[in-house]
Amino acid sequence: MYTIGLSSCGKPLNEALFAAYAAAGIEKMEISPQMGEYATLPYEELALWAKQYGVELWSFHLPFMPFSELDISLPSLAETTVAYLSRLIDKGAAIGIKKFILHPSGEPIAEEERPMRMACAKESLATLAEVAKSYGAVIAVENLPRTCLGRNVTDMEELLSAHEDLRMVFDTNHLLGGDPMEMIRRMGDKIVTLHVSDYDFVNERHWLPGEGKLDWQEILRALEKIGYAGPWLYEIGFACPNSILRDRSLTCEDFVANAKALFARQTPPILSRPKPNLGFWD
Repeated sequence: MYTIGLSSCGKPLNEALFAAYAAAGIEKMEISPQMGEYATLPYEELALWAKQYGVELWSFHLPFMPFSELDISLPSLAETTVAYLSRLIDKGAAIGIKKFILHPSGEPIAEEERPMRMACAKESLATLAEVAKSYGAVIAVENLPRTCLGRNVTDMEELLSAHEDLRMVFDTNHLLGGDPMEMIRRMGDKIVTLHVSDYDFVNERHWLPGEGKLDWQEILRALEKIGYAGPWLYEIGFACPNSILRDRSLTCEDFVANAKALFARQTPPILSRPKPNLGFWD
């Protein structure tokens, strides 16, 4: 149905990771380093391993923290943030990456600040869209939770209006309280990639589909209706998060089994259960 992808989600970006993807049948990788690792990314080796193991470098998650240093929506930080992200786009494009994942803001954002922050973010996005375009690539803006910009479909439409080449990555567990089918329907072919994970409708959790409350068959049908042609790309770590109880850490094979079950309209194997009394910030 869809090719299967997986974000590196801070996992060590080494040859063993590419080998594990290939052995399990994961065809696409989103490079998503830990925040302190961007300066030392081995770009040439990543390209070599991708070719060696047949794992496409599908997307590159640009850094978004710490919020006190990186934020395209804050006038005091926007210029330096855009310059830094532009340098990373240059490096990623040099090894063939065509999609760059971008958070449109940090948080918290007070309601009275939102118009100013939205205007600043749009100016930054327009600049970065032109940078990406110069390499034949695109910026994929991510929908975000809570007080961030991009917390609903109206925000996303406004953000993407900054430049005709801007596109979207739909994060399935960031739309707190919103309707994923409405987001998919209204954003349509602007959605060029996904961050697949489940949650409890309380806060983002990044659980494996089936561990939360999302209706995955409804999501799949909605994506089919808009003609989504990108990968089914998970953004979930291997380790068990604090918010859930699993029997063991996840493996690449677990993601493939989960995807195949969903594509076959079956209930995926459940390896965990939520911890009791989850609060907003658990």
